[in-house]
Amino acid sequence: MARPATTHIRAEARYTTSRYFALPAEGILTAADRVELLEGLIVAIALESPRHAAGIRCASEALSGAVGPRAVVRVQLPLIAGQYSVPAPDLAVVPGLRSDYADTHPTTALLVIEIADTTLIQDRITKSVIYAAAGIPEYWVVNARDDHTEVFRAPDRSQRAYGEQFVANRGSRLELRALPGVGVAVDNLLP
Repeated sequence: MARPATTHIRAEARYTTSRYFALPAEGILTAADRVELLEGLIVAIALESPRHAAGIRCASEALSGAVGPRAVVRVQLPLIAGQYSVPAPDLAVVPGLRSDYADTHPTTALLVIEIADTTLIQDRITKSVIYAAAGIPEYWVVNARDDHTEVFRAPDRSQRAYGEQFVANRGSRLELRALPGVGVAVDNLLP
């Protein structure tokens, strides 16, 4: 019987990424645990609603087609975002080839996307701080509740915040700044 993921494991401890990755060998976490490391805390990943799953599928198809061989689109896989965070973003466009990540997780991304249905506050606040501090140049929150995409650009690592934020509505197109000529229609990101 699979044991449920714990919301926080030993909340008084602040885990580093290296300590976090050692936990499965110690029997503390298993591959069945749907968790991520956020600001040193091990946090359960929210259950996936049908709308969230549809958003991931839509955004994944749109991005994969737009990016092509110029980068790698990863879906719900770990991204090492500093010393205390290993989120598993819904999508991450990372530089290089798939083979570059056969033995290690990426430590940067050109773009990170979270599909926000039940996790909107966490995605807007906690995750934007983590991604800005890690220097991720572009972060999109596909807001499935309000039917638009929230765009965060120009990270200030020392302030742990993005300098540019705006909302992109249906009918508009977003260009990925790190890959000139690569863009997607907002309609294709939304479920």
